[in-house]
Amino acid sequence: MRGSAAPTSPGAWDARSEALLGAPALTPHADGSLEPRPTEETVDAPSAGIAPAPSVTPAPAPSAAPSPASRTAPAAAASRARRGNADPVKVLMHRHQELCARAVDPLEIAAGLEAQGFTDRTAARFRHRDVFSLAEELYARVPRGIESAPPTVPAAPRSDAWVLAVLTPGAAAALTGIGLAVTHGPLRLAVGAAGALLLAGALLFAVRRGPLRAPDGAAPPAVRVWTLWLLAYAVAGDGLLAQVLSGGPDGPWDLAPGPLLGLALAVAPAAWCAQLFANRARRRIADSRGLADFAAGVRPLLLGTVTLQLLALTVLLGLTGFSSGALALGALLLFARLLTVHGFPETAAAALAAASAAEALALASVFAARVPAPGFDALAAPVRAVVDTWGPGAVPTLVCGAAALGLLAHATGSLVRASAHTP
Repeated sequence: MRGSAAPTSPGAWDARSEALLGAPALTPHADGSLEPRPTEETVDAPSAGIAPAPSVTPAPAPSAAPSPASRTAPAAAASRARRGNADPVKVLMHRHQELCARAVDPLEIAAGLEAQGFTDRTAARFRHRDVFSLAEELYARVPRGIESAPPTVPAAPRSDAWVLAVLTPGAAAALTGIGLAVTHGPLRLAVGAAGALLLAGALLFAVRRGPLRAPDGAAPPAVRVWTLWLLAYAVAGDGLLAQVLSGGPDGPWDLAPGPLLGLALAVAPAAWCAQLFANRARRRIADSRGLADFAAGVRPLLLGTVTLQLLALTVLLGLTGFSSGALALGALLLFARLLTVHGFPETAAAALAAASAAEALALASVFAARVPAPGFDALAAPVRAVVDTWGPGAVPTLVCGAAALGLLAHATGSLVRASAHTP
């Protein structure tokens, strides 16, 4: 109550009035104005009546001041409520103490809060316009000791090392292709087996460094098996399927090492595109003032990076032997690796497993159709219809293309979150 209707006597404002009104007591000054009195001075009378409260003005204090021990429970509860409402971030500081203490910068806190379900709407309950502003206050208020100092930035030679590492798959595939072109008979078979082992080792070496490196233990071990199966089918699957549908296999079937060479050469541009996407996304975090703003800026960046990589893969496949199945497989492997690197390995593993199972099922259905039992011949009808219409390469194109589109749809929702780009 303010103005002319406000009580002018200090005794009219007591602790019970504070508890009911939720405001500190007012003390009259000589000029007639009122000023809030400190809450620690607020006391309540021991009796049920209204007793005069002490004043903090230069005027002489009342002769009988109540004891501080007589403070009532409602007044104490109101004081605690006022203190809690005055600092809503304090509870959040204690709840996320470890996250805030270990954070290198406010962006890491923002990403951690967003990963736990915080939105800009949630931040408004803590009197902040967005999660980034809330993270900045948490970072400023939570102390950090020497043990949580920011990690040192990797030196430049490590960056050069991953640039060279992503070139090794293409070099291994090129050497194997040259060896297969100049050899014949059993020696050619030995060169092919040695080249396959060399290429597998080069791929493992490349994806364990640089922007294609996933967090330790993120990728399930079975992912390697499914990836090798998909690559093997790209080389030998179409020829095997064609012979099986014609009643074979009656002998060695045709191999297509050209698409595999294009996929191996595409590892380097895939790594560079992944590095470009990661750097631009982290820079976008610093420039954004909200989660929605960040997502709106990163989504076209993701689509542009993917388009750039697919264009590079198309050019390389055109030079080594274009195949629509190899293009779809390259897109699938790229999306799976991006999701694995940024913290979504389960989704990537499920897509690779589904694609591998679908290709294996296509071959198995044709073999099962040869069982001399009623109804088994219909098992190969879908695969035979696809091959008769578009050729054997349509099977990996449809299978890998569908899996790649599923991963792309998932990536446009998950890789545009700030929590996907924390170190």
